[in-house]
Amino acid sequence: MSIPDKSHLDALYVRLSHESSRLDAAKTDQEREIRGIWVNGIKKEIESEKKFLGITDSQTNPPQSDNDLLKLLYS
Repeated sequence: MSIPDKSHLDALYVRLSHESSRLDAAKTDQEREIRGIWVNGIKKEIESEKKFLGITDSQTNPPQSDNDLLKLLYS
């Protein structure tokens, strides 16, 4: 059984993280709207990639916020 190459999926998660940060930092309504569209598009692309790879949600770790990761580190 071969392990699927998940490098593209990993790259999509990184891209989602970066775009989500940019969305949080958006200064105008127009910028928030456009970045929101991009974030939603990346989420759809992630779902498509997971489907293509045959990965179910139980096989992936959902992205965690920085605060959640810090809580895990300090617990």
